[in-house]
Amino acid sequence: MPELPDYSDVVAATGRIAGHANKTPVLTSRTADAEIGGQVFFKCENFQRMGAFKFRGAMNALMRFTPEQRNDGVVTFSSGNHAQAIALAAHQLGMPATIVMPEDAPEAKVAATRGYGGKVVRFNRYTENREEICAALAEKHGLTMIPPYDHPDVISGQGTAVKELIEETGPLDALFVCLGGGGLLSGSLLAAKALSPDCQTYGVEPEAGDDALQSLRAGKIIHIDTPKTIADGAQTQHLGHYTFEIIRRDVTDILTVSDNELVACMRFYAERMKMIVEPTGCLSFAAVRKMKAQLKGKRIGVIVSGGNVDLAKLSGYFAAT
Repeated sequence: MPELPDYSDVVAATGRIAGHANKTPVLTSRTADAEIGGQVFFKCENFQRMGAFKFRGAMNALMRFTPEQRNDGVVTFSSGNHAQAIALAAHQLGMPATIVMPEDAPEAKVAATRGYGGKVVRFNRYTENREEICAALAEKHGLTMIPPYDHPDVISGQGTAVKELIEETGPLDALFVCLGGGGLLSGSLLAAKALSPDCQTYGVEPEAGDDALQSLRAGKIIHIDTPKTIADGAQTQHLGHYTFEIIRRDVTDILTVSDNELVACMRFYAERMKMIVEPTGCLSFAAVRKMKAQLKGKRIGVIVSGGNVDLAKLSGYFAAT
């Protein structure tokens, strides 16, 4: 396996994607501070282009393509946010993009991916292997595959979000990061270790999809069946080789939260902060709420990873609670 990315790669990615990715706002909430008993800083990647942090890693990766690779195009697999990110980044750079998406992906994400110019290929996530489908398309059409998380350029690009956060807030005592395949967490760890070395950084995944927690405890990558959770962006079956090595080396711990706790956070964001956050984007703050007894008096960073959710589903989640 090639060398793991480091903080210098995050710095390089920052310069590369400047002018393409948004510098997203860091918001605060007196209600959240009172509930937790500390200072909570929300890095709002739901206001990133295409509505999620994924644009950072996608743009960084595609900007490193050779002219020949740009001409032939990119292929990837994703349940939605990476799909949109690759499609939009490819459109911005004038290259074709093919996206392998599950049949049950949120329709808003599928429509947006197509709207950005991506060619969508559907598959059944419970019976078919998305990576095998993607690899076959890459070989048949000469495409370059950029996976959703297990790629040095993707990881480095995602790390720019925490770089921006800490440069704006100053050092943090704790940082909570949404966790699926680990690209965002890995990049966040690179930035946090460099800019706030005493910060304790936690990855947060759904209870139903605790493969990263199992992997951390076992000291090796654990594969699980596709988890059934409303956090569709975290329905991953395993960490990547790059992401696992960085997480194992640098993370403080992996935490899990329930779907009901995610819905409660979605309601908090909507009612108290007036913003739409998708279930996966609520993982981080849901864990903060569970750990609030240990966070009193702390400066806490929360990565809000995205805001792409079908509004019909959003109202359904609220109606069920």
